[in-house]
Amino acid sequence: MAWFSKTKKLKASQSANGKSSPQPAAKGEALWQKCDGCGEVAYVQDWERHWNVCPLCGHHDRLPVRRRLELVLDPDSFEELDAELVPQDPLGFVDAKKYKDRLKSTAKNTGMKDAFISGGGRIDGRPVSIGSFAFEFMGGSMGSVVGEKVARVFDRAYERRLPAIVFSSTGGARMQEGIFSLMQMAKTSAALNRFRSVKKPYVSVMLHPTTGGVAASFAWLGDVVIAEPKALIGFAGPRVIEQTLREKLPPGFQRSEFLLEHGMIDAIVKRPEMRQRLSQLLTLLA
Repeated sequence: MAWFSKTKKLKASQSANGKSSPQPAAKGEALWQKCDGCGEVAYVQDWERHWNVCPLCGHHDRLPVRRRLELVLDPDSFEELDAELVPQDPLGFVDAKKYKDRLKSTAKNTGMKDAFISGGGRIDGRPVSIGSFAFEFMGGSMGSVVGEKVARVFDRAYERRLPAIVFSSTGGARMQEGIFSLMQMAKTSAALNRFRSVKKPYVSVMLHPTTGGVAASFAWLGDVVIAEPKALIGFAGPRVIEQTLREKLPPGFQRSEFLLEHGMIDAIVKRPEMRQRLSQLLTLLA
């Protein structure tokens, strides 16, 4: 039985220039955004103009995956690939609802087929193989299709001798696919190992949150590992660790600032500065 299949593309709402920029608020929609960091409210257009970063306190809210690609890539340079891949239900999994029904409803609500978008683009004119998790699709969980797409990011970078960039934002392996999901940890790491032979850089960008099997595999294997401010990064969550060890964890444990202080990541980069920092890294390493 196939773990994934190809179907016709779903059409996402796009602006006239082909980008998935936020649409103007319709009558009755909220015009204000409350910040989860400081509790203050900001005008929605200001919020979106700052890439979902609070203009008052700098809190980084989640950014839709296509907006993230617009943030870092040259205008109109992104070419999505692997969009025809869709997950199957090899285990016939059922929890509160059938897995196949959950996939259908999530695809309808998000306009995406799975929790990862991959393709090629340019950063300041330099071609890259790039992919980004979509936390809005089942918490960015990694199943067989997500693993295949991540592996293809590295495979294309290997074939075309390009730098590779992956943005991770995920709760980890997708439980509805069981062992097929866990196998993606080895599959993606093996693809990354093949890519190493061309001596091009792999930049791993960890967003809030990056946990589970993704953190335990390719997300922490970058030549350069960077994170956004206050991102939760680790294998098991802090509550699980506290319950297991029966000890209180240090303040800020598993946040990007804590990890930077202890040498686990290379840098923390604010979202509006991400494109410039990636360009600098590619200039130095590629």
